[in-house]
Formats: sequence, structure tokens, C-alpha cells
Amino acid sequence: MKRLSNLSAALSALTLSSLPAAALAAARSAGCGKDPTLLTSPTTTPYTVTVNSKAREFYVRLPEGYDRDRAYRLVFTFHALGGRAAEVVAGQGGYLPWYGLPEQDPDESAVYVAAQGLVNQNDFGGLTGWANAGGEDVALVDALVELVEADLCIDSEHRYSTGFSYGGAMSYALACERSAEFRAVAVLSGGPMSGCVGGNEPIAYYGQHGISDQVLPVALGRDLRDRFVRNNGCTPRQPQEPARGSGTHVKTEYEGCTHPVTWIAFDGDHDPQPKDAGESQTFAAEETWAFFSQFTLT
Repeated sequence: MKRLSNLSAALSALTLSSLPAAALAAARSAGCGKDPTLLTSPTTTPYTVTVNSKAREFYVRLPEGYDRDRAYRLVFTFHALGGRAAEVVAGQGGYLPWYGLPEQDPDESAVYVAAQGLVNQNDFGGLTGWANAGGEDVALVDALVELVEADLCIDSEHRYSTGFSYGGAMSYALACERSAEFRAVAVLSGGPMSGCVGGNEPIAYYGQHGISDQVLPVALGRDLRDRFVRNNGCTPRQPQEPARGSGTHVKTEYEGCTHPVTWIAFDGDHDPQPKDAGESQTFAAEETWAFFSQFTLT
């Protein structure tokens, strides 16, 4: 594992401290103009950062041809229950590499981070996940935002998060508690397992869920969505959903919102990469990236 010794003093103060809950301000991060210390991580060599006296692993993907003077998006990608960040990086265990988002971005406009969840003996039989006990996983994200933006050139108005299942729950927790620090989240077949502190402020929200989900029923996904339909001042509606056995998905874009809300219901089960019948490629990566990239970099 690689340790960032030159940042250790700063990181030691990050335990359970949080970033200020201030509104997003147009800013290039402190890492702009610097030669990076963080580099694209091989799956065998994660970085580590200490948060709340625990060593936490994470991986980074820099854009091809990274330019220290260009401000990039920052995208967090969270694994599911029992998963590993290395699987997200490598595209194993049912994931596409980095959820397939880099392939949707020919401009190479984003830096990606994949963090490793903790083992919690009280959480689903001791599997890795995002229980966020005492807010420790949100604190990890705070630490990683500070670390990455001190080292790399990031547009701090363009932070995003996505994940499947438990990773979706973690993205939902960030939508609730860090709506001022993140531009948008994409919750893929998620639930409320990582908690929702606050949860009363608007943020751009993309939800995707299978109507026949046997792990996290679609009703949970609808509940998460409806929180941000309310927060974002959208015109209430009952979205159309596909018929069982149709092999299709239905996309709903809410109207009247201060911050966009998109809902995709698909005919399927608990699946990070759902496909319509007869299609070889998932729609999830394309739709997630379209939702994130509607917010243009300046």
C-alpha cells in the first residue's frame, strides 16, 4: 500500500471532522498548477488514508493526459455489500470499470475515486459495506475530497457520487448530508442503509431501480427519489414504469425542479448493469453520465 507521508500531518486531523457545510463556490482546487502526487492506482496497490483512527483504502483514476492546469470533475464510485473497491476499478464482480463512466466521456473530464468499505460484524453478517457508523464513511469522503483537491486540479462545483446497492445507499447519504458540497448523485438500486442526516436540502438526483428487485424492493428506491422530488420543488407525479416481462426501462424527468430529478425504472432484479431485452450494453452508464455531464465545466 502507498502512504502519502507528505500529507500525513494534515490527514491526522481529519478523524471525524467534516468539511464546512457551506454552499458550493466556484473554485479551482488548491491542486491546480501542481505536479500530482496521486496517480492512477493499479488494483494491487491502493492508497491509504487514516480517518477516525482507521486506515482506509482507496483508488484513483486520473484522466488520460492529465493537465495540472485544467479543472476536472471529481466522481466517487462506491461498491456494493460484500464488494471491493478493486472490483470497481477492474470491472469485476458485476461492475464495469468505474461503473462504465470513463468510456462515456471522450473528453476525459473527470478524476475518479473508489474507496473501500469497512467490515461491520453487525451489518449483514460481517461483509464490507457502508454502515456509516457514527458518520465515519461520510468523514472518509470529507477526507478524500480534501486530500484529492489539495493534490489534483478539481472544479469544486463539480463533485459527484454514484454506486450500486450499498454503494447507492452511500451516495444517498451524501445527498442528504453533503448536498452543499456535491453537485449530483446517481443512486443505482439503492436503499437507506447508510443513513440520511439532514436530508432536507436540494441536490440533483438520479435514481434507477428494478421493478422486480428481490434484495432492495423498488418501493425503497421510490422513497429515496421522492425525498428529492420534494426537496427540489418538482411537480409531483406518478412515473410510468415498465410492465413485468417487457424487458424495457422507462425514464422519467421531473418538471418544475430547482435541481434535476431523473428516475429510471427497469424490468429486472437487483442488477448494477441492467440491459433492455436484445441489447448487449447496459443503459446505466450512459444515463448516469448524461445526468452528470448536463452540468458543464467552465
